Amino acid sequence: MKVLLINGSPNVKGCTNRALREIKDELIKEGIDAEIFWIGNKPIGGCMACGQCRNNDGCIINDKVNEFVELAKGCDAFVFGSPVYYAGCAGNMKSFLDRAFYSGGKYLRGKLGAAVASSRRGGSTSVFDEINKFFTISEMPVVSSCYWNEVHGSNAEQVEQDQEGLYTMKVLARNMAYLLKCIDAGKKAGIEKEDVGPRVWTNFVR
Repeated sequence: MKVLLINGSPNVKGCTNRALREIKDELIKEGIDAEIFWIGNKPIGGCMACGQCRNNDGCIINDKVNEFVELAKGCDAFVFGSPVYYAGCAGNMKSFLDRAFYSGGKYLRGKLGAAVASSRRGGSTSVFDEINKFFTISEMPVVSSCYWNEVHGSNAEQVEQDQEGLYTMKVLARNMAYLLKCIDAGKKAGIEKEDVGPRVWTNFVR
C-alpha cells in the first residue's frame, strides 16, 4: 500500500511540506509506504480543453502533471496540500489539479483522497473545500481527521508551534492507514466495488 502526498507550494520546504511530512512520518509508522511529490516552482499551464488526453495516456503538455499521473498508477491514496493564495489554492496547484484529474482521473478513481491547506492566518477552509471537490466528483472516498486539515504559520518553523494543526495531520494519517488496511482486508475477503453501469450525462442546454 502506498500513499502519494502532493506538495502544491512553490516552496519545497515550506509550511505545506511540513504538514505533509507529519502525515508521511505517521503513515510510515503504520507500515504504509509514503512519498512526497513536489509540483515544483516553474509555471504550470492550465487545461486548454483540447481533448487530446482522451487519445493519449496523459496530458499533451509534458510537465509535472504527467510525472504525477505515472506515479499515481501505483498508488492507493493521495494527500493534496496547497498554501492559501487569496483564500484559494495556489495558481500552479489549481492548474495541476485540473489537468491531473482530467487527464489521469482513471488512475485516481476509487482511491482514498485527503486535502491539506496551510495559511498564515485565514482562507484555509476555502482551499480545503476546493480540493475536496476533486475527490467527490471522482468517486474517491474522502479521509477525515479531528478538525479541518490545516496548519498555520508564515514558515515551517512557525508551523512547529501549531501543535493542534500537527496533531490533526497525525490523526489524518492514522485514519488513512486504517482505511487502507480495511480496504485491503476487504479485497482479500473477495469484496470488490461493483460498477453501477454506463455514465448518464444530462446537459442543461440541448
